[in-house]
Amino acid sequence: MNIPAIPPLPTMPSIAPFTWPQLGSAILVGLIVGLERQLRGKPVGIRTSTLITLGTYIFTVIGSQFTGAAVDSSRIIGQIITGIGFIGAGVMLSRDGNVLGVTSAATIWVLAAIGVCIGTDRHLLGIMFALIVVGVLSGVEILENYFQNLTRGAYERFAGWKGRRKNGPPP
Repeated sequence: MNIPAIPPLPTMPSIAPFTWPQLGSAILVGLIVGLERQLRGKPVGIRTSTLITLGTYIFTVIGSQFTGAAVDSSRIIGQIITGIGFIGAGVMLSRDGNVLGVTSAATIWVLAAIGVCIGTDRHLLGIMFALIVVGVLSGVEILENYFQNLTRGAYERFAGWKGRRKNGPPP
């Protein structure tokens, strides 16, 4: 009996200096963290998270391609951190004496760090960090739901502001 030969799988085109596993990892990490944020209705969702990790991965790899005595590719990472700081600052705002969006800004910051991890050929570590980030974001909310002491201070005032917004201005 003749079994037909299986045609060879098409090979992926080269995207050097990038690699397909790292590119996939950057997208996966953004999806993991972004899905958690989007399901909670936060401003840094799937698209934003994926673009942050993908962008930092691209900048890190491209920066590592520059060589020479006058070139320090680690400066690219420093500039990524600076740029991400501006994006994070744009997510935060102040209302009625409360600062909102700090967790979203911190999420943006850690996503950039994960993108750098992936860009420096540590993509499995980046995926593990993404899972840790989701664990922290979800775990703290679970703890806050069980322990009322964790919702004191700024979190208590925020809940009051949130309630006023729904019911209109105070009398």
